[in-house]
Amino acid sequence: MKAEPHDSPFNSIPPVVVALVAVLFGVELLFYLSKSGLIGGTRGGADWRIFAIQDYAFSGEIFRWMIETGRWPMEHLKRFVTYLFVHASFTHMIMVCVFVLALGKMVGETFRQWTVLVIFLASGIVGALAYGLLLNTGQPLYGGYTGAYGLIGAFTFILWVGYGQNGQNQMQAFRLIGFLMGIQLLFGLIFGANKDWVAELAGFMTGFLLSAVLQPGGWGALVRTMRQR
Repeated sequence: MKAEPHDSPFNSIPPVVVALVAVLFGVELLFYLSKSGLIGGTRGGADWRIFAIQDYAFSGEIFRWMIETGRWPMEHLKRFVTYLFVHASFTHMIMVCVFVLALGKMVGETFRQWTVLVIFLASGIVGALAYGLLLNTGQPLYGGYTGAYGLIGAFTFILWVGYGQNGQNQMQAFRLIGFLMGIQLLFGLIFGANKDWVAELAGFMTGFLLSAVLQPGGWGALVRTMRQR
């Protein structure tokens, strides 16, 4: 059925994707209101973004401290998820939202809607784990790119299955992640290495593999392909 000219483009976006983007926008709005002095009480005019990065970003140093001491306080465990909703700037948040809207729409239309949220959060958690375990850096991890890369992984799985069913080269499905990683490498060479790519790549792999579990028959298709190779 052809959409009417006055239909909102948001009608075709799964509600869970709209809700996720709304949360990302909401956090950024709080940062704006606090810096404008409209909220915050005695902290009015302060940049809440700074406090948010301190309190909610993922820290590899804190993670290693938890491993060494065997202590896992909730105030630090929450960082595995909360870092996804804290961004360095408004532009940073907008770019993440573009990925979430585009990829979330396609994933949400293929899988069940709640899958989008599961993949976004699970990819973020695994990405943070990889960041903390593989790197020894004091640079905190924050921003929703890791979760967005999980959605890229899910979309890649959708393409991968589709190419296989049509008898096409399934490696074509990995062109998007290859392009994005190439951009990361280029920017790293020009502006200096950014180690966030470790978390983002782990997020991508999580989204791809998790899609095989969440899609009926997906895991079997993945196993059959791996055996053929």
